[in-house]
Amino acid sequence: MQAKQRLIIGLMAFGLIHGCGEDAGSSSGGLDGAPMTDAGSGTAMTDTMAAPMIDMMTAPMPDASGADSEVVRPDVERGMSTQQLMHDGVMRDYKVYVPEGYAPGTPTPTLMNFHGGDMNADGQIAIADMRALADEEGFILIYPEGSITEGEQTWNMLLPSPTNKSDADDFGFTAAMLDAESVRLNIDTDRVYATGYSNGAGFAYGLACQLSDRIAAIAPVAGLMWTDMITNCMPTHPTPVVIFNGTQDFERPYDGYPGFMISVEEAVNHWTSHNGITDAPVMDTLMTQGLTIERNTYSGGQAGTSVVRYKFINGGHVWFDLDNDGADLNRTIWDFVSQYDLNGLRAE
Repeated sequence: MQAKQRLIIGLMAFGLIHGCGEDAGSSSGGLDGAPMTDAGSGTAMTDTMAAPMIDMMTAPMPDASGADSEVVRPDVERGMSTQQLMHDGVMRDYKVYVPEGYAPGTPTPTLMNFHGGDMNADGQIAIADMRALADEEGFILIYPEGSITEGEQTWNMLLPSPTNKSDADDFGFTAAMLDAESVRLNIDTDRVYATGYSNGAGFAYGLACQLSDRIAAIAPVAGLMWTDMITNCMPTHPTPVVIFNGTQDFERPYDGYPGFMISVEEAVNHWTSHNGITDAPVMDTLMTQGLTIERNTYSGGQAGTSVVRYKFINGGHVWFDLDNDGADLNRTIWDFVSQYDLNGLRAE
């Protein structure tokens, strides 16, 4: 679906989102598959009745010159807010940080940062607070909340299957969240990125496979790709990936879990192959906090894409304390993903 169509459909469903503290039950219908009703008669609207309205709302809105006019969004408060969205019958929360320099008339890049398993958005902010960086670089920052599986808040990074213990549609939730925020905020839909920690890193990999038409680049930290994910990975474009893993990570072992999760090197091979990269990597070494980091940079991919792997020797299961020529992990992630949009390497 084209970004403009998604935006108009989102405008029709604008009542689905609201800031924390607003009445979740105040909407008059159309929530999560409920029938829309005619405000005057109270009768449920059929598809036949609704179709002319949809055609009218999706038609271009000409301005005085005859050109398509842009949607005018209201201004919003800067800083962090909690937003809510009804999805699959469940009210889902997520936190959004709007940078100080945000301009409603300017398409703005957006980075989603996914928490680890049995964590939440606040926990992810505690270890990976990118708000100052968002202000400096002018991007929207989203910390979503995962779904509940066996009493833990996690991300379902796999498609439904007999071996998948979760039936949550977290890919669908993420797409609906982006639709909703694209109504409220002027998101540059060509520049939406995903990072995450542990289970959230695995979900970032999953988004690159299952929501590829919305995700320009990913940056998984201390996470792995599931074996089942490889089988069903269907990216629609060359995908830049920067990967951070430690060799002493016992939660997400560098060499993977045979039969369940592939190794880091197999993930590198998967994405370099997908991007058509055949050249040998440029290899260099960094030192930070007493750790040796082996960095391999694979360049020359289709549409100017690249894959970079940071291997932290003796590094554990953490959001790494990195000093990359003065850039910490947050800055390193942003400097990598922001080079790209859905079409590949951006023009300088």
